[in-house]
Amino acid sequence: MKFLDQAKIHIRSGNGGAGAVSFRREKFIEYGGPDGGDGGRGGSVVIECADGLNTLIDFRFQQHFKAKTGMHGMGKNRAGANGADVVLKVPAGTQVFEEDGETLIADMTEPGQRIVLAKGGNGGFGNAYFKSSTNQSPRRANPGQEGIEKIVVLRLKLIADAGLVGLPNAGKSTFLAAVSAAKPKIADYPFTTLDPGLGVVTVDTRSFVLADIPGLIEGAHEGAGLGDRFLGHLERCSILIHLVDGTQEDVADAYAVIRGEIEAYGAGLEDKPEILCLNKADALTEEEREAKKLALEEASGGKVHLLSGVSGEGVTAVLRLVADEIAKNRAAERAEENQTEEEGWQP
Repeated sequence: MKFLDQAKIHIRSGNGGAGAVSFRREKFIEYGGPDGGDGGRGGSVVIECADGLNTLIDFRFQQHFKAKTGMHGMGKNRAGANGADVVLKVPAGTQVFEEDGETLIADMTEPGQRIVLAKGGNGGFGNAYFKSSTNQSPRRANPGQEGIEKIVVLRLKLIADAGLVGLPNAGKSTFLAAVSAAKPKIADYPFTTLDPGLGVVTVDTRSFVLADIPGLIEGAHEGAGLGDRFLGHLERCSILIHLVDGTQEDVADAYAVIRGEIEAYGAGLEDKPEILCLNKADALTEEEREAKKLALEEASGGKVHLLSGVSGEGVTAVLRLVADEIAKNRAAERAEENQTEEEGWQP
């Protein structure tokens, strides 16, 4: 199944049904009076966060969604039926924007969450509604209200606890396959990974979701390679795991390229905690390990972890650090939610 993380769709809610102009006409009933019913409400366009989805592929071949029009009112005080709603099911992590792609309408983060994007038009009143002591036989009824028509942009940002970044062939997919049950495509050529991948990682009874995005190259923020369009999937992550291929000559330059692209992208990624790893350590001699680790530490100004997704060296230690950071972030979020609830509580 093809991965699709952005879609532009055209939605329209249903028109309300028109009210009816009708009078009761029955034998032996001298003063029947008006009995026109109201029109039904038009259907709404609703977006729902559904469990089990991980892509917006459903919107690749259908971009127009229109809810049903409400039925018109009828005589004998019969109201029209409401129009059927249209429910758009999207995966968790989907954001809904206005047509400009910048104005946020909704952020779908929890399964079962529902938001009305376009409310259906109200049905019109029938002439029975207008009957009064001074107007015994009204001969007018209201038409139904028009529905709402708009274009919205859907943008999926994967909900993951940690994210993998690095140049193409840095060993990200190998690492993901080694620590989770995910089966990403692995090959010895650049851009083997074309779509983001997710895996559930368990370490010391603690679990978290790890995201692997396609590799970045210099100039990605200007569209080079696959560009930086997949970096948005890391915005919800608590921590980044930065893998640098230890078999290349200039590891400091490789680190600088990725950091430069992350800072150029912005959106808070540059401020996220980062674990820097010298990957493919199993292919290095002791002298190369020390030299390249020192060069990477001087370039980053932080600690560098030796890692190998093939041999498993350093994997558990890195995963424990990641799990600690995620646990700390979750605790902070819970504390913030509790504080918000306490502030909103009134005795």
